[in-house]
Amino acid sequence: MGMLDIAVVAGLFLFLLVAAFKAGSYSRGVSGFLAANRCAGRYLLTLADGIAAVSALAFIGTFQQYYEAGFPADWWGCMTAPVSLALTLTGFIIYRFRETRAMTIAQFYEMRYSRRFRIFAGFLAWFAGVINYGIFPSVMATFLIHFCGIPEYIGHVGPLEVNVTLGAVMFVLLGVAVTITLRGGQLAIMVTDFFQAQYVNVVFLVIMVVLLYKFGLTDIFATLEKAPEGKSLLNPFKQGKIPDFNAWFFVIGAFNAVYTYMAWQGNQGFNCAAKSPHEAKMAKVLGQWRMGVTWTVIALIPICAYVLLNGNLFPEEAARARAAIEAVSDPGLQRQLMVPLALREMLPAGVLGLFVAAMLAAAISTDESYLHSWGSIFVQDVVLPLRNQTIEPEQHLRWLRRSILGVAVFVWCFGMLFPLQEYIFMYWAITGAIYTGGAGSVIIGGFYWKRATTEGAWAGMIVGSTLAVIGTIINNLFWPNMLPALKATYPDIAWLQALPKEFWLNGMEMFVLACCCAIASYVITSLLTKPDPNFDLDKLLRRGKYAIEGERRAVNTRKNWLYTLLGIDEEYTRFDKFLAYSLFVWMMFWFLTFIGGTLYGLNFETSDAAWAKWWVFRLGVWLSVGTITVVWFLWCGFRDLKEMIRHLRTLKEDEKDDGSVQRDETTGQYGEDGR
Repeated sequence: MGMLDIAVVAGLFLFLLVAAFKAGSYSRGVSGFLAANRCAGRYLLTLADGIAAVSALAFIGTFQQYYEAGFPADWWGCMTAPVSLALTLTGFIIYRFRETRAMTIAQFYEMRYSRRFRIFAGFLAWFAGVINYGIFPSVMATFLIHFCGIPEYIGHVGPLEVNVTLGAVMFVLLGVAVTITLRGGQLAIMVTDFFQAQYVNVVFLVIMVVLLYKFGLTDIFATLEKAPEGKSLLNPFKQGKIPDFNAWFFVIGAFNAVYTYMAWQGNQGFNCAAKSPHEAKMAKVLGQWRMGVTWTVIALIPICAYVLLNGNLFPEEAARARAAIEAVSDPGLQRQLMVPLALREMLPAGVLGLFVAAMLAAAISTDESYLHSWGSIFVQDVVLPLRNQTIEPEQHLRWLRRSILGVAVFVWCFGMLFPLQEYIFMYWAITGAIYTGGAGSVIIGGFYWKRATTEGAWAGMIVGSTLAVIGTIINNLFWPNMLPALKATYPDIAWLQALPKEFWLNGMEMFVLACCCAIASYVITSLLTKPDPNFDLDKLLRRGKYAIEGERRAVNTRKNWLYTLLGIDEEYTRFDKFLAYSLFVWMMFWFLTFIGGTLYGLNFETSDAAWAKWWVFRLGVWLSVGTITVVWFLWCGFRDLKEMIRHLRTLKEDEKDDGSVQRDETTGQYGEDGR
């Protein structure tokens, strides 16, 4: 890192802090802190939410995936296109959730099921969230230490070794995120995440151009063609020896996309921040376009790293990268750092700083959102429902800020002590399933199945979560740590020695097992028990006589099959319809090419040269579309930001809008206003 690179990174930190303090001046009361006063437009929302949901850790995890599987990972990912399309265009869950005006999913649980279930599910979401988030700062700090060449200092606390440098870097990262979050809550987070998303989009476009210029497509594909037998990085049908990131990984991913949609609450503040249910829905539609440049360059970086380490184009840079990788003794850490350490040798001065700043932007945006989410969920869905009484807004805000600070302290300690053994994506899947393993059935059933019961919700959540916890222990503690010690202690036990080095099911497969059992438990128990006779779905969703002025429920009165397919209703403007049509054509094109190519590849031999031409075409298309979307979202995003600030200047805060649910003592139903 030269002085130019350091100046870029320092400039980003300074700008984010200034933006956070300016935005924080508009945050008033609990509603502003938790939901940004529900005033976000679609472009602002999709940019801020998108960068918060992606995270720098997702980038590093994707590096691992594409380094192992190459371009075919992108091919198998196309099978999920219809799933993503259906979820996006129909406004699946997000529209109905925004209609309820709930601030958290657990608040919806109380409105749909019971207060006790809200407390249980809220605690489970918080517990799973902080454990899942626990590795974020440590992985990012480790990346920065090795990528930037920061000297490591090891201290001792009794018999324990303590990485002082790791602790210091995590402290800085979390300190910036905590400062922004405490200053203005969701409003400050949304504004800073918006700027970070704009920055990341532009930087990744620059990096993509630099890498293509440095390596050249001809040399990239020539090196990829030399991959070992059964581990092709070009041909999806010659990957029989890639165990983790194969076609089944993406089949499970498609199931995951539907089942856990809106279940994970790491960015829950964005789910309730839209101006209206329609704006929330359109933000998801725009999000499909936004990710073009980001994920194209994310795929290209590990592929170029593979070319550097396995080709002969730049021998000196490759030697330095290999030496840095070999200096990392821990195998799990080596997998995480292989691509970043190679990338360090690929980027010129200035661009290197742009990349580090982009990774920091992505990391801070996720830290802000996760600290805000898990801290507020603990107060909103555990502490306050247990008290069963409202508190003054000032005290409410103090509790929220203290909870957020507590999450930061826990995550710092967790990151210092927990050794990550699995691939990042595998760890995410199984720790996330501690909550989402049961939550998926509870959320989907609660919004779309009138026959669902509170007893079914309890059964689905408990079964799914229990199996997920068992999977977490097996994959992260027992198999990698305890089993080797048991084998060494009892060498004469044949069945113990016969156990494989790795458990038969990875994190993703354990997740699917937990989810399927949760669904069965939820449905069967609901059918065996009686639903609440006082439950009114229209009241939950604010429809009919319960509708709120300014947040009308649109209806497709034309009964047009195409409108129904694309989720188009009376709220759609002409441009909204264009977005729906174009997204449908765009995603179905890639899906149909996937279907045709897969059928052909299964029946006929395909060459690496032919696949190389296909990947050149796909890269070119995505680069062109990505450039257009960067400019488009840059302009419209700033327009939304100006409109939000103008609205906040005249907004009158509703002190009762604090996420609490007040029930009628006779009927057990919540009040007319939803509280």
